[in-house]
Amino acid sequence: MTTASNDTDHALAQAIYAALKKLATRAMGLTGADIERIVRQARLKARREKRAIRYADLEDGIRMDRPQLPYDLRWRFAIHEAGHAVVHHALRLGPIHGLNIDTPSGGGYSQLGFTASGSDTLGYREDMLAMLMAGRAAEQIVVGAVSSGSGGAENSDLARATKMALAMERSLGFGAIQPLLYRDDKDPTAVLDGNPDLAARIHARLETALARAVEVLSKNRDKLDALIKALFDAQALDGARVSEILRDG
Repeated sequence: MTTASNDTDHALAQAIYAALKKLATRAMGLTGADIERIVRQARLKARREKRAIRYADLEDGIRMDRPQLPYDLRWRFAIHEAGHAVVHHALRLGPIHGLNIDTPSGGGYSQLGFTASGSDTLGYREDMLAMLMAGRAAEQIVVGAVSSGSGGAENSDLARATKMALAMERSLGFGAIQPLLYRDDKDPTAVLDGNPDLAARIHARLETALARAVEVLSKNRDKLDALIKALFDAQALDGARVSEILRDG
């Protein structure tokens, strides 16, 4: 009886852990204040209905009554985030903590970790550029056309990649011209708009990174397709599930 009871307790603990991991993945991108509010509202709802709090109460709170994404957007978000994850994994940039295509902002979100080893090298920066361009590369491979999802905001893939490539050229010592000079470019847009030759070199770096991302994704197409389907179906995947897919395809 004791063994059976222990087995039951273990199974229950595993189920609770799995549910909490799923909720945590759903909540990626939310602030601590958001989570506190969601839990408080779920408790109030359960108290009003004179019952225990349920998983659905928390999941509904995280989703904030958002309508489901249209099919085409949901599919493209899955393609985009899967592209980042596959290249991140292939280039061994670090752990993947989770992917989510059902965020409060209405877009996709990748929670990626990065190793410190080698992070001060040119090769690491080039790997990072390829990873940042991988969402666009995945759209190019799977759909045959790209969306505006890579750009449009200061924290977008294109913005981050442009700033990184500019730093490589101007302040990190990896520049093609006068690499020993350090420049503190506080306004990248003004610098690039005012220097066409520099802009051309930065764009060339991004083109190289995009081509590399396409190459990596093409070599791992089975894993890319498997991750796209799983992410589209589940909308949120924790790191363990992503790693399993990327390992097994």
